[in-house]
Amino acid sequence: MKKVFFQAILLFNICFITAQENGNFYGGLESNMQRLITDDGINFLAPEDLFRANNYVLLNYNLGKFTAGLQYESYLPSALLGYAPIYDGQNDIATYYVNYKDKALDITGGFFYEQFGSGLILRSWEDRQLGINNAMKGVNVKFHATEDLTLKAVFGRQRNAFEESLGTIQGFDADLNLSNALNMEGIDIQFGASYVARYQDTNGDEALPGTVGAYGGRLDFVYKNFYAGVEAITKDPDVIVNEGQLSSNKLYDGTALLVNAGFAKKGLGVNATFRRLENFSFFADRLAEGNVFNQQVINYVPGLTKQQDYLLTNIYVYNPQPRLIIESFDQRAGEVGAQVDLYYSFKKGSALGGKYGTKLAANYSYWGGLDAEYNIENKWYKAKFIGSGKQLFRDFSLEVKKRFSKKWSSVFTYQNVLIDKGIFEGGPLGNSRVIANIGVFEATRKFEGGKALRLVAQHLWTDEDRKNWAAGVIEYNFSTRLGVYVADNWNYGGLDEIHYYSLGGSYSKGNTRFALNYGRQRGGLICIGGVCRFVPENTGLSANLTVAF
Repeated sequence: MKKVFFQAILLFNICFITAQENGNFYGGLESNMQRLITDDGINFLAPEDLFRANNYVLLNYNLGKFTAGLQYESYLPSALLGYAPIYDGQNDIATYYVNYKDKALDITGGFFYEQFGSGLILRSWEDRQLGINNAMKGVNVKFHATEDLTLKAVFGRQRNAFEESLGTIQGFDADLNLSNALNMEGIDIQFGASYVARYQDTNGDEALPGTVGAYGGRLDFVYKNFYAGVEAITKDPDVIVNEGQLSSNKLYDGTALLVNAGFAKKGLGVNATFRRLENFSFFADRLAEGNVFNQQVINYVPGLTKQQDYLLTNIYVYNPQPRLIIESFDQRAGEVGAQVDLYYSFKKGSALGGKYGTKLAANYSYWGGLDAEYNIENKWYKAKFIGSGKQLFRDFSLEVKKRFSKKWSSVFTYQNVLIDKGIFEGGPLGNSRVIANIGVFEATRKFEGGKALRLVAQHLWTDEDRKNWAAGVIEYNFSTRLGVYVADNWNYGGLDEIHYYSLGGSYSKGNTRFALNYGRQRGGLICIGGVCRFVPENTGLSANLTVAF
């Protein structure tokens, strides 16, 4: 540990000194710390490692067309609760890279992040809150062949904590602006094609495929106020896995279809998205399929539902279901569904707009399992394109933003949600469901000198699961630098009445921010960008420090 730490510090000093004379040195530090406390009120027994921390140091150096960098990470003595156990007790230089970039060529050696199209076929990315960093180690080449044609090629292995995946990933992507290439005016048409494959040693087992490829195409266009796009992908036959074990000696192919369309002009916006996934899990290791920590995922499958901002609207969230499972206790073939967003602004001075205008946002989403017939004994299934599969999730939400004066503004949110309990509990689907209604009222009062008071009142009604919830937040900003808050989630109506309280604050100065909070964490899914991580209930003191330089 000491050796690696001093190596990072030495590199930091060398880059800093060099950057003063020739290039540009930049980076950042992030530390997330947690001190856990046993809490009988929520039946939480603190583990042996009471103190836990996730630490990241990012160093980059740029000189002309060349850029180099590394990221040092430490998870000592253990990673924060809810992160993959493979991080516990680890510290080392996690990623490093060298990049050359000019007008036509962009090439990276080492670890890199990349995305093809929407990411449905390939996306390597980092999200520290979710515990995801599936950077690829190898070579990434981007070539701008013409002003209208961009080519990408990737080759390497995916990061798996401080090790590498067993599978090797190779991919190619082409992006062509047809409108410019064909001198078409008044319409913008973009065409793309992708290929991504995973090669993994079969260890002499002829029933296993060595290479599994995915092939996709996409087409997007914009015409005046209208836009639309379609992306279709097919995946070669592969094994299916459950809890790290091969579920069948048969092979199954997969498909994905994503369609979106919308209209936008001043004061009005409409967007609709449809997606169908059938057996579309894609992992860098065939045995990693279905792991709950989102490790070694090759592609990006978000939930495609409205991303909620409040304590109670984030209790029942949707986790996408692309997997194929043919077991006696659970059968799934994938998912199909859609969401629609509507945005409308009432004009200032109108009856509903008032002096400062009113903004309305509505969202509806529906997701169901594929309608399929299963032969559990022989491990076969047959799915319809849409059909009438199990209802997994349905959500309707309405948001109204209204400013009453230069000092007072408000947000009212209503949500009606239906969800299969297996979604947020991580168990078999179709056993029972929850229907809940949530109301939220938020008011903000601004004062002079950057001071502001924010008040949030929330309530959730349901006859299922843990019954009703009430929540409140009081937040006061003394300036743009310093703010404090106190919050409480009260779960009442069930067998136990539990308060999930928290209080804390943050201070920022320049490129540095420090936050501190104490309280109870409600167990369940935490979702960012439609991708979720499960966090167990816990109580403790948490701190966050971020520094950019």
